[in-house]
Amino acid sequence: MLESEQNGGTQATATIRSAINRLQWFTMAWMSVEVAVALFAAVRARSVALAAFGGDSAIELLSAAAVLWRFRSSRETAEIIATRVTGWLLIALGVFIAAASLYTLAAAGTKPRPSYAGIALLVAAAVIMPWLARRKRQLAATANSTALRADAAQSSICGYMAWIALGGLLLNAFGHLSWADPVAAVALLPIVIHEAKEALEGRSCCAQADGQGCH
Repeated sequence: MLESEQNGGTQATATIRSAINRLQWFTMAWMSVEVAVALFAAVRARSVALAAFGGDSAIELLSAAAVLWRFRSSRETAEIIATRVTGWLLIALGVFIAAASLYTLAAAGTKPRPSYAGIALLVAAAVIMPWLARRKRQLAATANSTALRADAAQSSICGYMAWIALGGLLLNAFGHLSWADPVAAVALLPIVIHEAKEALEGRSCCAQADGQGCH
């Protein structure tokens, strides 16, 4: 009986790892699409909100790769390293958003233009990223992984960013308010800073094992 239970536990662990691996590969594929489309559209439209979103997508791509490495590595420190990498990547994102937003607001010759390709991307991301975040939180609770919880927080941030950036782009496209684009990017900073702090402390707002949502 004991051997049977052990085999069952091993099989369950393998199933969880396989599910995590598949989810992280999907995340990396979608993040690659987001990075390419967002940065291309950002350059064409001179949009800091899209550039910030593309930067977040690039960091989310690296974060997903770090978590994937964590579950493929036998090193005991892999969990800690992956979590801290996620935290520092969030700090890098915060610095990027602050610098790009201030530059756009201050530079009269670089006012953002409407980007309908960017709007379409943000609508898709606003649907996909919350689903990814929920699925990662479920698997993180099962695997008891702080790195995956932090990555779930990254996905949540990406979803929040999509909605906020979308608001800025819509105001710019249909309300002709070019300042709404960088202001939308600045509005993301409190979320990014909070999540960076949580990740570097080894937890995330989604770390409750009982499945409670973010606060």
